[in-house]
Amino acid sequence: MATNLAVVVDPEAPGRLVIRPVPEPTADRDEALVRVHAISLNRGEVRRSGMAAAGWRPGWDLAGIVERSPADGQGPSVGTRVVGFLPEGAWAQRVVVPRNALAELPDKVTFSQAATFPVAGLTALHALGKGGPLLAKRVLVTGATGGVGDFAVQLARLAGAHVTASVRRADQVPTVRQLGAHDVVVGDTIAASPKYDVIIESVGGKTLGTALAALQRGGVCVTLGVSASSEVTFDARDFFVTGRSTLYGFYLFTEFVGEPASVGLRRLADLVAAGQLAPHISLERPWKEIAQVAQDLMARRFPGKAVLVVD
Repeated sequence: MATNLAVVVDPEAPGRLVIRPVPEPTADRDEALVRVHAISLNRGEVRRSGMAAAGWRPGWDLAGIVERSPADGQGPSVGTRVVGFLPEGAWAQRVVVPRNALAELPDKVTFSQAATFPVAGLTALHALGKGGPLLAKRVLVTGATGGVGDFAVQLARLAGAHVTASVRRADQVPTVRQLGAHDVVVGDTIAASPKYDVIIESVGGKTLGTALAALQRGGVCVTLGVSASSEVTFDARDFFVTGRSTLYGFYLFTEFVGEPASVGLRRLADLVAAGQLAPHISLERPWKEIAQVAQDLMARRFPGKAVLVVD
């Protein structure tokens, strides 16, 4: 009988992440069995792995091939290349995924590219959507060299926005320029001018506090991370006298009310296939290196995304 392997938390192991045998997954009627070929890492799941109990299985992003279609007959067929999204446990050789969290991949899109779509790509896509049509609007993306920031800069530029990228260091400027940023802000402070219609904010701390004063009337600041600090001080008067401005708390797992993850995943895949979007993969390693790559991610030793190939 085949053995299914998965990444699990082991508090006694270096890096706390190891590959161990786990039970074979059992699919509900609306779930497909997927043989995973590539996975992608995000700071949120890695951070949780550092605190989780022994045996917990992390993982949100996956790409692979359907080995068994959903029993209700409505999902992708056997042999279909897919990208998928799970609330946990995606880092395994075989997983079951609800059909509304799966999207078929065009031939031009690799498994490694697709593995970056679920959390980083969908977060950028849905967060930018809070600003409505972006044509000719001014968009600020903080943490622009991160996984979400990378997608957000490209998608905002593609939608016709004037894009400003915020980065920590001057040596990161060429990277975000190449992604499509028109302007770049260096440092942890956002000037009160110019004003922005949409701000995609993932840093927190001083960056979020000052970004709120840079909102245009009727603008929206979407806060989705706190890579610098979760404690924020801001001038409330500067914020409210702007008028009709909004601070939106974004958590991806609560966003799939009107549109399932499958829709956004297919949209991202089509953009990559058309050459209009290019995921930035800094590291591509065998999944046996999960513990070290996870530590490197948290230590910010590389920009963009890390992808692990599942053997």
